[in-house]
Amino acid sequence: MIMPFDTIPLPKDVLHPPETVLVNITPQETRVALLEENEICELHIERNSGHGLVGNIYLGVVRRVLPGMQSAFVDIGLERAAFLHIVDILEQKQKPDETQRIEHMLFEGQTLLVQVIKDPINSKGARLSTQISLAGRFLVHLPQDEHIGISQRIENEEERNSLRERLNALLPENACHGYIIRTSAETATDAELQADIHYLTRVWDNICQRAKTCQPETLLYQDLPLSLRVLRDMFNHNTVQILVDSKRNHEKMSEFAQQYVQNAAEKIHLFKGERPLFETYGIEGEINRALQPRVNLNFGSYLIIEATEAMTTIDVNTGGFVGSRNFDETIFKTNLEACHAIARELRLRNLGGMILIDFIDMTLPEHREAVLNEFAKALSLDRTRVTLNGFTSLGLVELTRKRTRESLSQVLCEPCPVCQGRGRLKTAQTVCYEIQREIVRESRRFDVKQFRIIASPQVIDLFLDEESQSLALLIDFIGKPIMLETDGHYSPEQYDIVII
Repeated sequence: MIMPFDTIPLPKDVLHPPETVLVNITPQETRVALLEENEICELHIERNSGHGLVGNIYLGVVRRVLPGMQSAFVDIGLERAAFLHIVDILEQKQKPDETQRIEHMLFEGQTLLVQVIKDPINSKGARLSTQISLAGRFLVHLPQDEHIGISQRIENEEERNSLRERLNALLPENACHGYIIRTSAETATDAELQADIHYLTRVWDNICQRAKTCQPETLLYQDLPLSLRVLRDMFNHNTVQILVDSKRNHEKMSEFAQQYVQNAAEKIHLFKGERPLFETYGIEGEINRALQPRVNLNFGSYLIIEATEAMTTIDVNTGGFVGSRNFDETIFKTNLEACHAIARELRLRNLGGMILIDFIDMTLPEHREAVLNEFAKALSLDRTRVTLNGFTSLGLVELTRKRTRESLSQVLCEPCPVCQGRGRLKTAQTVCYEIQREIVRESRRFDVKQFRIIASPQVIDLFLDEESQSLALLIDFIGKPIMLETDGHYSPEQYDIVII
């Protein structure tokens, strides 16, 4: 039986549904949608004006070492300095049991080879690591390490040992570099593994040469564009087809596939529909729905998703769903449906960090356990690392999802300039009372002839109607006239008090 606060293991043997990948390319941006059984589950967007930084390698300069936080700020040529914590320094990673001090490893002005492991998010700079890793189709190259690791998704011990032996046989005798064998290597031939080794070795040699000649704060290596990363990172044996709506990029992807992902080449097709690709598959509407807090489920039930910088909360509601049997069964059925909807929304919206889910209260322990098991099954399809915990003492389900890039909302939206991202505005009455309090304060500080209030139409209308009596009392109290002026360009919370 699952106990509260236990970490729930995600099943490894879940049958993955067939996948279709849609690649929409314009001069301004590339968008990739992943469909599972014709339902969008992931959306990746890369704009030409701002490529994602994860995987980029820079020659950085240490600007500030913070012993108290065991971290440092490193300049890599971006608007904000990037952040490097001691746990992401190679020497500490190689000796995790030894306590080391960052001030003994780094000094201000030091040049450093660093890699971005997390994009800048909101006001936070990029996060860095000094352990370099280069991703290939079947292998991840660790040029500063000698360890050969295996993807955790490959569980069969016999298969793991076989892959390790095959890779060791392909490496040169004097090789001192490490590798991680990716899940896709299970079906790779020796020739494909060898090609990956040669490619990654060439990339690392080029980075080392550039590091010797380039100035600090220089970008030494940039990851593949999104259209090619699709083939390297997303293509697998469940992929049925990859549709591309750009002839030029279709040729590029086909050429890349022929060289590095040969079994994907025959599944890449040029989309020639009369309507745009994303419109044909209903993706545009799904994107707009993914920016709304409400997600409708079947039979009238729904989710409310509220994402903040601190955490994301998800509330499950029955809505108008009354079921056909009894109340417990209605709640149970709604929660089971919500499991799959929540797992999909986390992927589609790319929500990360701490996530709290308020399922509808269930009185039967077997229902609670079944919901957790179903939720773990739904989350196992996620490519991003997820840790699921049991019900807390308050009846909430807690999970964490690794955050490596901005959420869909952060990519497509910006904080409202009127409410500053709060999502709510002060009422006109609240603004009226703020203005009156400020006028009282100013009348005591300055000897003025009169005051002029410039505000939005809603506020001025309120002064002239419901709050006209309080305005008259204020004029009598301060003994000075108050003039009103409307400005249609003012937001509901914006106002100015002019002293004359």
